[in-house]
Amino acid sequence: MTPTKFVEAIASVAFENAFNPYADRCAVHDQRDAPRQRSAMLRSMLEAALLSEVDAIWIGRDLGYRGGRRTGLALTDDVHIERHAARWGLPATRPTKGQAVAERTAAVIWSVLECIAQPIFLWNVFPLHPHEEGDPFTNRAHNAKERRAGEEILDQLVVLIQPRRLIAIGNNAVDTACRIAGGLEVAKIRHPSYGGQTQFVSQARDLYGVADIGAQQLLI
Repeated sequence: MTPTKFVEAIASVAFENAFNPYADRCAVHDQRDAPRQRSAMLRSMLEAALLSEVDAIWIGRDLGYRGGRRTGLALTDDVHIERHAARWGLPATRPTKGQAVAERTAAVIWSVLECIAQPIFLWNVFPLHPHEEGDPFTNRAHNAKERRAGEEILDQLVVLIQPRRLIAIGNNAVDTACRIAGGLEVAKIRHPSYGGQTQFVSQARDLYGVADIGAQQLLI
């Protein structure tokens, strides 16, 4: 498996009521060539990861309509796409048009990431954006069939970039991480949504030995 083959494989995944940012174009928010831009960025990040000693894959649940649906990058919204690319030494342009949209989960995740120097790859259990029927700008939890497809993709990602460990953000992620980990260490931390941001920050700080993450960064 190469980065190009990996991106081609994920672009071919299709489920009902799920937006694939590497193949689908949002008629409302996307630039004309948005799927190509998102695919190219993911491929470049994978290529950069292959040249790094990746500390961990941070695993979330699935892409959100205010975040990864737009950027094609897990746990990353419009506001943080340039910072995400810069961690891998890459330039970035937004594949969406109009004003940049912020996502609360992404803001908390990135308040922590900006205090950590180690190479970290961001991913999800289900790497597409699942939404409610007839309403693409909603979020729903992925189903069992989607989870199985996502786990196969995540397993391929682990083989490709060979991280030192997996860090599962939330219960859905830890179940998947444990199933595909092989001999890798799996660490679980609280998901920052639904009142969990303080615990998430504390656990992530402890994992990486970060002395302090300014609380002002979380006031969004």
